[in-house]
Amino acid sequence: MPNIDSSAVIRKAVIPAAGMGTRFLPATKAMPKEMLPVVDEPAIQYVVEEAAAAGLTEIVMVTGRNKRALEDHFDRAVELEGMLEEKGRFDLLAAVRESTEMANMHYVRQAHPRGLGDAVLTAAAFVGDEPFAVLLGDDLIDPRDPILPDMIAAHKKFGGTVLALMEVPVSEISLYGAAAVAPIAPTAGFENVVRITGLVEKPPVESAPSNFAVIGRYLLTPEIFEVLEKTKPGRGGEIQLTDAIQELTQRPDRGGPVHGVIFTGRRYDTGDKLGYLQAVVKLAVEREDLGPSFSAWLRKFVQELAE
Repeated sequence: MPNIDSSAVIRKAVIPAAGMGTRFLPATKAMPKEMLPVVDEPAIQYVVEEAAAAGLTEIVMVTGRNKRALEDHFDRAVELEGMLEEKGRFDLLAAVRESTEMANMHYVRQAHPRGLGDAVLTAAAFVGDEPFAVLLGDDLIDPRDPILPDMIAAHKKFGGTVLALMEVPVSEISLYGAAAVAPIAPTAGFENVVRITGLVEKPPVESAPSNFAVIGRYLLTPEIFEVLEKTKPGRGGEIQLTDAIQELTQRPDRGGPVHGVIFTGRRYDTGDKLGYLQAVVKLAVEREDLGPSFSAWLRKFVQELAE
């Protein structure tokens, strides 16, 4: 059995943000895709807010070229703040300051875009010998349906690695990492937890081990770094985090066991244009300030399309 320290506080998070955002060109030619607005917040801020709400207050963002806007967004904007204060726009002033106060932000650069596994490895010095979370910016989790607290609780109970899983239509499993799962002994409070016995990155539909997809939330132990250092490029010629975690499924005493928390809440995929637009619409209609008028316009627009 792994050595479980239930008193350990997980406080660090890694957010990979070095991708080139080619799916959103030309918008991302000079602006990081993570800064694309979802209503009136950049997508990346939703992710940082989620981490901070779960107590992960030390956050390292793995960036690359042309990503300076990410650092600027989470830094103080003294002139802007002064102008808003002078004009009495205290609502906007609070919104601007919120992004600088929610967590302690750190940055490292991934010199070459060699995959998610390499991005996580780039953060090794920041993480040190502590367990940590990885949050992917393309997956926005609705704050009303948090998954990180359940993952942290599962880690404290069972030790090792914890992934967020979601059931998807079988026809879509080839878009994700797919998990082979097995039930655990009935445990009060952990009814949504399963044991992960294997992982395959974007398998063909006919050979997928299940329709449980790995979504962009991981809770890892520092043993992952020694595995990543030896992981050879896999699918797409990149170092896949999935491949490294697959090895951990066979090493319950070193980085394992690997468990999954099944997520059934609201999630928004901003990784492609259609998913991004859907996220903007879904979040906008639920806003108290925008929802009523936007929903009314949307109903009228849809009716006009049907005519």
